[in-house]
Amino acid sequence: MDPEISRSRAFTARGDKRMILKDKKIIVGITGGIAAYKTCEIVRRLKKLGAQIIVIMTQNAQKFITPLTLETLSENEVVTEMFPQERMVGVRHVNLANWADLILIAPTTANIIGKIKAGIADDILSTVLISTKSTVLISPAMNVNMYENRIFQENMEYLKKIGYLFIEPETGALACGTGKGRLPEPVVIVGEVVKILTGEKDLEGKSILVTAGRTEEPLDPVRYISNRSSGKMGYAITEAARKRGARVTLISGPSNLTAPGEVNFIPVKTALEMFKAIKAQFGKTDALIMTAAVSDFVPSVVSKDKIKRTDEEVLLKLKPSVDILKELGKRKKKKILVGFSLETKDEIENSKRKLKEKNLDLIVVNNPNVPGAGFEVDTNQVSIIDKRGKGEKLSLLSKKEVAEKVLDKVSGLLKRDTKKS
Repeated sequence: MDPEISRSRAFTARGDKRMILKDKKIIVGITGGIAAYKTCEIVRRLKKLGAQIIVIMTQNAQKFITPLTLETLSENEVVTEMFPQERMVGVRHVNLANWADLILIAPTTANIIGKIKAGIADDILSTVLISTKSTVLISPAMNVNMYENRIFQENMEYLKKIGYLFIEPETGALACGTGKGRLPEPVVIVGEVVKILTGEKDLEGKSILVTAGRTEEPLDPVRYISNRSSGKMGYAITEAARKRGARVTLISGPSNLTAPGEVNFIPVKTALEMFKAIKAQFGKTDALIMTAAVSDFVPSVVSKDKIKRTDEEVLLKLKPSVDILKELGKRKKKKILVGFSLETKDEIENSKRKLKEKNLDLIVVNNPNVPGAGFEVDTNQVSIIDKRGKGEKLSLLSKKEVAEKVLDKVSGLLKRDTKKS
């Protein structure tokens, strides 16, 4: 066995109930970014929870913080080289890859994400990553322009799709200005680690159907009626449900997002297509979470040819589209139905009426006029109302956090129904 593993000093819980990571083995990878200083606190907190820690640092990471600091905090040798000068026993990268229950990379640069995606293994950290079958949790931190770079975004989306886990970077002060790319605070990152290593798969064995995105209702071969929905809320719920053990089907209207890996993805365009797809899946579903922004109206007549421009006014005649949730509410039986309600006025009153009319179990209400809760943003501020009319107003949260809150409610309803049956 490798020296750093054989010399590992196990952390003894001594009966402390807070040692929720006792006997968990975590590799903490540090790459070259100014946020590396935060990793010291991450390691300290993980040790306090009972975890065994081995730190791997890239050469650039050592320019921001010294291995000695991390060795003191982790109580283990910090791994910095592929081929150390001392005699090795076994294969270092394989031993490390097999040892870990989880590999956390914080901060993670665009460089290492590109390496992982390309399958490059040219140092000890990238070689361990390509060798491991353990869960890998990545926390990107970089300049906002680097984070928004199209190549980086494509690399990140690819890794998400094949099963790598990511912690969303925060928006705030960076070393080079302000924007998205800030490493979350240590308590947030440690919380994600705890959730992954100890979290109950509370939706294991359940089938969750999620709708997302917008619909596009054609006027003619080149024009359509639609809305501004990005699909971010539905895709966040899909990913969260998958991580919590559910079998997930995602029915999505047009969106620029990439469907998470290991889900049944069904693309649609119109409201009628979405309704047909939902009906085909509904019989084998335990819960439907309808986040899609379905067009309320569709053109009464669709022209076979492009409507020509004229100097005269054009009267557009619309008819109501199918009310999908209302139709499903009539045939729901024991299934859980969750609707999303976007209102700009009297949102709670209007949403409670929808909840009753459509026979829903929960309705999630938001107002796009509230700062940070509109279209195409990563945050939302919602209220969740149950069948009894009892509501819970949440603060402004990331859409991923809102997704977890909604699934907490759905999980509770599914457990309640299981006990009744």
